[in-house]
Amino acid sequence: MKIQFGLLALSLLVFSCKPMAQKTSTQTFSVDNKTATVYTTASNTDLRLTKTASLEFKDNKQPLETEVAVFVNPKKTFQSFWGIGGAITDASSETFAKLSAENQAKFLKAYYDKNEGIGYTLARTTIHSADFSSGSYTYIDEGDKELNTFSINHDREFRIPLIKKAIEAAGGKLPLYASPWSPPAFMKDNKNMLRGGKLLPEFRDSWALYYTKFIKAYEAEGIPIWGITIQNEPMATQRWESSIYTAEEERDFLKNHLGPMMRREGLGDKKIVVWDHNRDLIARRASVIFNDPEAAQYAWGIGFHWYENWTGGENMYSNLRNVYESYPDKKLLFTEGCVESFNPERYQFWPNAERYGRSMINDFQNGTVGWTDWNILLDETGGPNHVGNFCFAPIHADTRTDELILTPTYYYIGHFSKFIRPDAKRVSTVSSRSALLSTGFLNADGTMATVVMNQTDNAITYKIYIELKAIELTIPAHAIQTIVY
Repeated sequence: MKIQFGLLALSLLVFSCKPMAQKTSTQTFSVDNKTATVYTTASNTDLRLTKTASLEFKDNKQPLETEVAVFVNPKKTFQSFWGIGGAITDASSETFAKLSAENQAKFLKAYYDKNEGIGYTLARTTIHSADFSSGSYTYIDEGDKELNTFSINHDREFRIPLIKKAIEAAGGKLPLYASPWSPPAFMKDNKNMLRGGKLLPEFRDSWALYYTKFIKAYEAEGIPIWGITIQNEPMATQRWESSIYTAEEERDFLKNHLGPMMRREGLGDKKIVVWDHNRDLIARRASVIFNDPEAAQYAWGIGFHWYENWTGGENMYSNLRNVYESYPDKKLLFTEGCVESFNPERYQFWPNAERYGRSMINDFQNGTVGWTDWNILLDETGGPNHVGNFCFAPIHADTRTDELILTPTYYYIGHFSKFIRPDAKRVSTVSSRSALLSTGFLNADGTMATVVMNQTDNAITYKIYIELKAIELTIPAHAIQTIVY
């Protein structure tokens, strides 16, 4: 048995909460007498969340035009940070169940332990089946409009046990939200859970009640549900579970059925996230739903994915900025992303990790409060997946050899999740050169975490400035650093 595992024991703290806002910080932050600790992950090295330097901020003059610099201004703060996590799917749960007890424990520590792992602080799951299930299923008998046969027995075998273990590994608290991929077949106009189709008008209340039954059933199992999204990818007709809503249809389902049903069933405190699809059409969806006061009252925020390049878009981060500025009372939440086209020879393929780092930095810089990866674990096939839609995960398990494989993506995510803790505030952070991407957060305990990413083929020496104090450091080629001070 071979275990690919390398984690550092890095202490972190738990923080208090402040509301999301763009404002001047009332918290005084100074780097006087402070030491900055640098953690680095770099391609073609053994550096994986490795402590690589301790530096003291020193007096520095006005930066030169020729300098490469990252400028941090703690007096300007923006959104509050909710958390980072991944989806606990059927595929992840079935794969986890095939691991030895020893590797199950190491896997849970890798993700959810804030000292020896990367400290995940939220999770997503599915409402009945998705593509990353071994087959299609629902929680009711086909045709049961009254939902009298509703039961989550299917989830008790693999998924619920893993969720409970993840909550325990996270210290007893792990906010969990759930998303449906499709209503049951009989509720849709195509009479199929797969290949798109739409919810029929006569089943809107039944489907709305279905969400509430799911929440109550999971909470009866001792698993708190933070909230729900209305529909995973509501503009994508997929060969797997999928269902289509126009912006107006989603708005009307929310304000006339789902929102009132949640309140009627005593679940008005649960959060509802709209859209749950790509960045390309997010501004349109936000305007249709949030401009309607009756619908907007039920919506906590708007979720998004990163697959817009499928339709000719590419990293439409400015669309996030538009929503953030247009609807400052609504939250932006990254709800799914993964690298497609699984190939086991590319477990350590560095551009996969850089895609995560690039997205996370830009998403946070444009107002995102939380970031949720797709499957937390997949097997040696990139599944299981009942339609052959195999993908990468940050950690894979070879179930034939009981081997855990940590990919570079796992470490790149860790540069954020390990050092930026819930209720931190994003602070003004910019780079003087496009070669370096950067973001930064002020944690509630007064520590700062600045993340810097180098996508180039060359090492770069740069300075981090706070007013006229600075440290100088070097980031290797194709690397990411978190500087904690």
